[in-house]
Amino acid sequence: MIPEIEKATPQEIQAFQEGKLKELIAYLSENSPYYRRVFRNHKISTSDINTLSDLTKIPVTTKEQLQHHNDDFFCVTKSKIIDFVTTSGTLGEPVTVGLTDKDLDRLAYNEAISFACAGIQEDDILQLTTTIDRRFMAGLAYFLGVRKLGAGIVRVGAGIPELQWDSIQKFKPTYLIVVPSFLLKLIQYAEAHGIALDTSGIKGAICIGESLRNQDFSLNVLAEKIRSKWNIELYSTYASTEMSTAFTECSEQRGGHHHPELIITEILDEHDRPVPPGEEGELVITTLGVEAMPLLRFKTGDIVAAHHTSCGCGRNTLRLGPVVGRKKQMIKYKGTTLYPPAMGNLLNDFSEVKSHVVEIYHNAIGTDEILIKICAPKASDTLLAQIRDHFRSKLRVSPTIELCSREEIQQLQLSKLGRKPIGVIDRR
Repeated sequence: MIPEIEKATPQEIQAFQEGKLKELIAYLSENSPYYRRVFRNHKISTSDINTLSDLTKIPVTTKEQLQHHNDDFFCVTKSKIIDFVTTSGTLGEPVTVGLTDKDLDRLAYNEAISFACAGIQEDDILQLTTTIDRRFMAGLAYFLGVRKLGAGIVRVGAGIPELQWDSIQKFKPTYLIVVPSFLLKLIQYAEAHGIALDTSGIKGAICIGESLRNQDFSLNVLAEKIRSKWNIELYSTYASTEMSTAFTECSEQRGGHHHPELIITEILDEHDRPVPPGEEGELVITTLGVEAMPLLRFKTGDIVAAHHTSCGCGRNTLRLGPVVGRKKQMIKYKGTTLYPPAMGNLLNDFSEVKSHVVEIYHNAIGTDEILIKICAPKASDTLLAQIRDHFRSKLRVSPTIELCSREEIQQLQLSKLGRKPIGVIDRR
């Protein structure tokens, strides 16, 4: 199930997207209060935007603008909205996103071709280990996508390893949709209760929310720990509520594939200029085919690199590498640029560390400081010294480390909506 446009040449893909871009500009000019105002204030006519390179004539859209002018981004009346979702609010107040019936069809198509990209077929059964409620778009998208693909789904929800294993043994799913660190909890439960992992019937996991790979696409520490215990395939997928589109790995596992019929991508530097091919920058997206709340040049805040070579799976679309980090959470620490995911990945080297939270704050002289709070019931001075040495070796810095109880860490990780744990607290 590879859409024909994804097998087209780069030139054909560009021409296709430019046609879709013109349609979007006309639609926004007619229906979007926010973008009509942008076009008017910057004297932009629909005839000015004809190619992908013309996008640079349009100002970027920021998360702050989306938060402050949320209602003005809607292009349809409230009566046409079928489903209301909100963003997780990781970097500010949650944003409301509405979806029409057409948008739900688009969401289902996106996930169906994304699952198919990872090799999932009609005769597979997927077990959903994330929430589908609490205004969470992803859980709904997974359900709709599996349904459109024609596969089966078991909606278990978040947490509770006992219930997850009961469902695995009862319904025999072949894939899990899961946050990768939760796989470690499933492994621990299986080992403690005599469950044979390799006869579970699970072939693979569609992993969300946490990185599985280093920038060269090799497995990172978390993924290596999973694979050392459970011989299943691990597929990364990256998405956000605002873009209603996923970038999912194929069998080659060399980055998440772009769906050109659904989204236009740009990788920009700190001055909103395109970065040279292969270099890291902020992902900026323009949605295609969204009816209720399309976005034009929206800055996701995620730092990534794009890969443009053809893929062994037959697709010629660009691929996004693992997310390096969030732009707003970039830390300048003692002359070194750091992103919290790199620190979390290093802590995965220590089995004694059960959970952690990274706190970023400004010190008295206004420079960045890092405090890592860890839960390690069997901690010792030797362990803390080993962690500090590991940080110095890998990242060339040694942040402050503080031991905390499991309860303290859980309280800090608790998000407002309870959809996913917070790993970084930025107090700057």
